[in-house]
Amino acid sequence: MDVPLWLALIVVGWLGVKLVRPPWWLIAVLLLGGFLLADSVLAPVIGTAVK
Repeated sequence: MDVPLWLALIVVGWLGVKLVRPPWWLIAVLLLGGFLLADSVLAPVIGTAVK
């Protein structure tokens, strides 16, 4: 069974928010920080570290 990455991320994120109950500002900071890092100079370094 092949699950698209975007669907898996949505499900994991939803479960994390429901089970852990982090504050809304922490969710916003993580989403904005990830978005900004993905388009920064550090993106190749992060990409090689993740692989």
